[in-house]
Amino acid sequence: MVTFLDSTYQEALSLTREARDYMADRARNRHPWLRPEDRLQICCEGMRLTSRLTQVMAWLMMQRAVLSGEMSMDEAIQPENRLSGQIVCDVPDQLPDGADPKMADLLSRSYLIYVRVMRLDSQLDRVDRAKKKAP
Repeated sequence: MVTFLDSTYQEALSLTREARDYMADRARNRHPWLRPEDRLQICCEGMRLTSRLTQVMAWLMMQRAVLSGEMSMDEAIQPENRLSGQIVCDVPDQLPDGADPKMADLLSRSYLIYVRVMRLDSQLDRVDRAKKKAP
């Protein structure tokens, strides 16, 4: 589990940096050829990208804190420390025609890592149930 979390953390960190660089570059080049409503949709998808990566990184950092003994598993299974944002983050992307292929790639990869971490987070429900059953 530690190796898996470390590799997932490194992947998420790399993707976060890549998204940061892309968003900074895109801020300078705003796709003037797109219709305003398409630019708005691209901005919304950019926020979805940021939300996914923020949620994933926060969850992974919490798990690393548990593994290093900085936090207890009891703290990690609290609702405020679990993966959230499913209403926004667990939605397939809907980019308009003419959208940048790089943005589509980042959104796809962020969605895949978010879903992967969502499955890992759901395993904490078993931990929570086991703790509640223990005398």
